Amino acid sequence: MYASALNYTYKQVSSLRLERIQRHLDKINKPPVLTIESPDGDIIDCVHKRKQPALDHPLLKNHKIQKVPPEFPKTKVLRKNEGRYSNDEGVEGSWQMWHRNGTRCPKGTVPIRRSTVHDVLRAKSLFDFGRKRPIVSLARRSDAPDVVSGNGHEHAIAYTKTSQEVYGAKATINVWDPSIQVVSEFSLSQIWILSGSFDGTDLNSIEAGWQVSPELYGDSRPRLFTYWTTDSYQATGCYNLLCSGFVQTNNRIAIGAAISPVSTYNGNQYDITILVWKDPKLGNWWMGFGDNTLVGYWPAELFTHLADHATMVEWGGEVVNSRANGKHTSTQMGSGHFAEDGFGKASYFRNLEIVDTDNSLSSIHDISTLAENTNCYNIQSSYNNEWGTYFYYGGPGNNPRCQ
Repeated sequence: MYASALNYTYKQVSSLRLERIQRHLDKINKPPVLTIESPDGDIIDCVHKRKQPALDHPLLKNHKIQKVPPEFPKTKVLRKNEGRYSNDEGVEGSWQMWHRNGTRCPKGTVPIRRSTVHDVLRAKSLFDFGRKRPIVSLARRSDAPDVVSGNGHEHAIAYTKTSQEVYGAKATINVWDPSIQVVSEFSLSQIWILSGSFDGTDLNSIEAGWQVSPELYGDSRPRLFTYWTTDSYQATGCYNLLCSGFVQTNNRIAIGAAISPVSTYNGNQYDITILVWKDPKLGNWWMGFGDNTLVGYWPAELFTHLADHATMVEWGGEVVNSRANGKHTSTQMGSGHFAEDGFGKASYFRNLEIVDTDNSLSSIHDISTLAENTNCYNIQSSYNNEWGTYFYYGGPGNNPRCQ
């Protein structure tokens, strides 16, 4: 299943190009205080937090790392079991592989996954390394979400209906390891926090979730990721810490590191909880992981529209369909199974919530769903007391009805 992702052949590279790549890597791989080798082959560098890549950003020249803890959003109604699900239901939280053997990054440092020459060579170019492709706009309703399949991206998402002032979003996301057909394709499950115009060049987006991307990571493991852009994915922003921008504050969570264990069909289900919200104190967009563990933040200075608030939130899956052999890709979304297969078989997002003007989290009842091609990937949403608003989503891609 993973062969296609791993038998990558590296072409001969000129020494000039290698020098350019090395210069770039020297910029983003900061000198470590300690280096940890993860059982999955990753090298994790523990870098002094004031030396992390974020602070190289021209807009963050005078940025002081936020020391006062952000103000967590208040929960309006505490349901029983909120945030904790008993294992007898077969749902457990997923964690990261790199500190399996007990080694942690020392206090005052942050763990950063080291990038290698091979990582860059798998990208189309040095400029493309660590970035999503710019979106090719299609004419569509102005209230339609950030879904443009013109460039081979396909989605199964839920999104907030009305344009409103949103200050954050939360969800618990089932973790799987979908198979990827072609190295340059990916499969991800994430939250998008959006503001700006979808058909212009000024879309601001903050994104977090898990992804399988052989091009980016050189393997087929699901990995925790973040993304940001302020110009519709053209030139600003990147995944994880592959450019300056996101400020990491946590010394235990490595962005871009593999998540383990993963869910199995008809077996144990594992999920991760992600919260992204705008701290009312200083205006930075913070990311929480799991049981309110702070990971870090996107400084308000990076953004134009999101400096103020978001206007739309999306939750769900996205894959790249490059039609490599003239047929629809067999890259899977979610678990690789359609929504109607339900718990233990299809992937889910549960407890969808948004943060409103007064920094309160509330369950979102009014959502729309969208999948461009339901014969390939689909989505079904519902509501119950324990999971709040939730949905199943995903699919196998190529099949007799999806060519």
